[in-house]
Amino acid sequence: MSLYIISTVFCAIAYASFFEWTLHRFLMHRPLLGVDYPYKSHALRHHRIFKADHTYHLIEEKDKWTIPMAWWNGPVLVLLSGIPFDLVGWYSGAWSIPFTAAATIGLYYATYEYIHWCMHLPRERNVERTGIFFRLNGHHLLHHRYMNRNFNVVLPLADLCLQTLLTHSKVNFKQATGPMVPNVQPKTHALST
Repeated sequence: MSLYIISTVFCAIAYASFFEWTLHRFLMHRPLLGVDYPYKSHALRHHRIFKADHTYHLIEEKDKWTIPMAWWNGPVLVLLSGIPFDLVGWYSGAWSIPFTAAATIGLYYATYEYIHWCMHLPRERNVERTGIFFRLNGHHLLHHRYMNRNFNVVLPLADLCLQTLLTHSKVNFKQATGPMVPNVQPKTHALST
C-alpha cells in the first residue's frame, strides 16, 4: 500500500472529525447565512424528540426517521468535504489522494449514521457491545444534555482539540439508562453511588 494512501486515510479521518464538528456546531445548531434546513431538522426536530433522559432512546415509532440525516446529505457532505483533497490531488497529480479521501470520508459518514442510529434505537447489536460504542454513547448522551458540547459522534478528536469535550455532566440529571449507556453524572456523584 502506498504511503500516499496510508497518509491520506489518516488525514481524511482527522479531517472528517473536524468537518463533522464544524458542520454540527455551526449549521446544525443555528441558522447560518440564511441556511436553516440543518438547524430545523437537527436542533429543532431531533433534539426536541431525543433528550438526555429516557427519551434519548426511541419512544414513538413515527419518530424513527428523525434519527438519520436525509438520504441526500451523505453524497453532498462527502463531495463538499473532499474538496481540499481534490485540490491536493489536482496540484500534486496523485489522483489516489482524492479517491482514497472520498472513500474514507464516505465510510466515516456511514459510521456516523450507523452509530447514531444504534445510540437512539438500541437493539443489542454486536457494535453496541463494544467499549468504544459505550464511550461514544456517553459522549453523545452528554451532547443531548449540553448542546454546546460533544459535537462529534464518531471520533471526538475535534471536541478534544477545540475544547468542547465533556466527559461527565456538570450537574445531576435524570439520564437515559441501559446496558450500553454509561453513567455520565458528575464524578463526585458517580463515585459515591
